[in-house]
Amino acid sequence: MTIQDLIRPTIKALKPYSSARDEFQGNSDAMVFLDANENPFNNGVNRYPDPQQRTVKSLLSKIKNIPEKNMLLGNGSDEILDLIFRVFCEPNHDNIITLPPTYGMYSVLANINAIAIKSVQLDADFQPKVDAILEMADSNSKLLFLCSPNNPTGNSFKAASIERLIKEFKGIVVIDEAYIDFSNEESWASKLSGFPNLIVTQTLSKAYGMAGIRLGICYASQDIISVLNRIKPPYNVNALTQQKAIMQLEQNEVTQKQVYDILKARDVLVSKLKFVKYISKIYPTDANFILAKVDDATKRYTQLIKCGIVVRNRTTQPGCENCLRFTVGTAGENEKLIQKLMSL
Repeated sequence: MTIQDLIRPTIKALKPYSSARDEFQGNSDAMVFLDANENPFNNGVNRYPDPQQRTVKSLLSKIKNIPEKNMLLGNGSDEILDLIFRVFCEPNHDNIITLPPTYGMYSVLANINAIAIKSVQLDADFQPKVDAILEMADSNSKLLFLCSPNNPTGNSFKAASIERLIKEFKGIVVIDEAYIDFSNEESWASKLSGFPNLIVTQTLSKAYGMAGIRLGICYASQDIISVLNRIKPPYNVNALTQQKAIMQLEQNEVTQKQVYDILKARDVLVSKLKFVKYISKIYPTDANFILAKVDDATKRYTQLIKCGIVVRNRTTQPGCENCLRFTVGTAGENEKLIQKLMSL
């Protein structure tokens, strides 16, 4: 089975929209633009943004060592995930496989797109049950979502398990690497050439500290990137988002220093959480957050709210009964969290 076999027939037959900025791709320095019905008076954002975000991709290519031709940018990773659904999943016919506990938007997007959901819960160590996943898949299973490092558990999946799933699953494997910058594991985006059915998503929201600009990244083969480009909105990443992303990516050393500081703070926070009497387990983490099991998650969550601290109550998630998720904050925020936890 090839990638073309997995694409919905209506998408293969679709004639993509061509914007004014798609059609003209020459040097724009000395050009008078009268092609896109824009307001001609310059205020910094009166012109449409680059629909292919070339400058942002160029910077990412240098940082990640991945060719621009293997990238697609979106209005957050959620837009990219939605595009993937639209390309590969036939409504009211196909299904996806998710591995709870995991990021909730996979199921939300499946429901929006009228796609059935099959779930195989992670094992006691929050690792994929590879045999069960492959047994669950059928001829209509088009997407398999692997979140690694996983949200909300924080752990990375074993490389051998991931590789087997990519090789043996008959559809598209989407690895969500929103937290990869906090992990020592190598990104699967570096292995695209060996796996044509692999899509890797990342984001500038976490390590790069730009959650407010909504910029997601998709890495995949040229075949997949080409078809995603055909259906994405023409100007899906606005000019202000591109400008801010460029500024941040040009000072990548700042990001790397912040990641280093967050990881140090995470280690300190883990060491102190061990002395909170009602925390019975702290799970291993490769992310910028910590999952911990407490005596009564809802009670402790409510108590922390009254103390002016908002954490995440994950007790409703499979395998996460009475678990709270703590994001690593500044040194002062982390110390306040520990003080309040100790006082409860």
